[in-house]
Amino acid sequence: MEKVFGLSHLFMTVFLYSFANFMVISAITDVTMAALCPGKDECSLAIYLSGAQHAIVGLGSLVVMPLVGHMSDSDTYGRKVMLTFPITLSIFPLFILAYSRTRNYFYTYYVLKTLIAMATEGSVQFLALAYVADNVPESKRASVFGIMSGFASSSFVFGNLCARLLSTPATFQVATAMAVIALVYMRVFLRESMANYTKITETHCLLEKAPSKKWKLFETLPSLDDTICLLRTSPIFSKAALVAFFLNVADVGQHASLMYYLKSQFHFNKNQFADLMIISGIAGSISQLIFMPVLTPFVSEEKMLSVGLFFTCALMVLYSIAWAPWVPYAAAMISILANFAMPCLKSIASRQTGPNEQGKVQGCITGICSFSNIVSPLAISPLNALCLSDNAPFHFPGFSIMCSSFAAMLAFIFSITIRPPSRANTEISSPMV
Repeated sequence: MEKVFGLSHLFMTVFLYSFANFMVISAITDVTMAALCPGKDECSLAIYLSGAQHAIVGLGSLVVMPLVGHMSDSDTYGRKVMLTFPITLSIFPLFILAYSRTRNYFYTYYVLKTLIAMATEGSVQFLALAYVADNVPESKRASVFGIMSGFASSSFVFGNLCARLLSTPATFQVATAMAVIALVYMRVFLRESMANYTKITETHCLLEKAPSKKWKLFETLPSLDDTICLLRTSPIFSKAALVAFFLNVADVGQHASLMYYLKSQFHFNKNQFADLMIISGIAGSISQLIFMPVLTPFVSEEKMLSVGLFFTCALMVLYSIAWAPWVPYAAAMISILANFAMPCLKSIASRQTGPNEQGKVQGCITGICSFSNIVSPLAISPLNALCLSDNAPFHFPGFSIMCSSFAAMLAFIFSITIRPPSRANTEISSPMV
């Protein structure tokens, strides 16, 4: 528990940053529709632009995220320095929509948001996980990863609660202010992570112990070589990467489809989206702040990962066949079990490498997830637009979400093949900063 309190400034930084970015999610669909297709509840252009943005961002992140992790592990750059860039850049797109949400300003936001996200998407989360791994023993990481995810889920609740109570202009103005506060708080209070391990477990430093190569495939991008090396050296990491890929394919597919589907079928607006997200966020907070710390000492991370993936699949199936407006609200409560998946997955990946490779391994997982950001929108967005159009080949508006659930089921199947390690390994001891 002392270690958790020692990470309080990191948790607050994640909370403030996530609060600023989550509170605009429920409003962005209405802003997009109003800018591109005013007065309509179905807009193929909005769906295609959203899908294109996910694909472009995924392409950039695939290259950049492993590189960011590589740089954060080096002596030249640290976790705090690398955290500064994404938090700073996140302010500018929010400021544009805080100023105006007309068509021209929306397109400016869209281009700037896409370019910034290519270099920063997911970086705050995985750098925070690497910071935790610097300071927490292997046996405690799953619990602390869950607690950090719980803070993000709590920010999701409070952000959407604010969005529910505020007007759309005020939502973006408050989000911009909170992003600035997150940057200032992080720079003033968060200390640089200085991992100084006095004892090392039998966990291999995979990249150091891997056979040296006479030539490198990517001379200018050593992070891509690191990714390939990790995948080839550790079977468990390879399976975790496969699970991460299919899970993110499912998540991106669901997020790209769900809001447009609910707006088309049940005429949801910002307030209904915020209500739905508040329920999901409360369920996620309970899951990660209460259930995970209690269960992880007794249940292996591998089993909790499988449980989370099974209920992720069930959640998507219920969304896809929603027959009344109350069904998505009821389905969202399944998030209390579905939210086990990602923290457990990140903990399993973290456990495969040594103390000086945590940024690299989390960056590699994020980069692999970014690759699914390319694949999923290319398949799901056109399918979603077709199923919601008047020319749909069959009447199943939620078919694209059902397809996302198939990807979640594949992730579940692959997760079953990940076996818990021997408990004979000694723990890493690390000082708190």
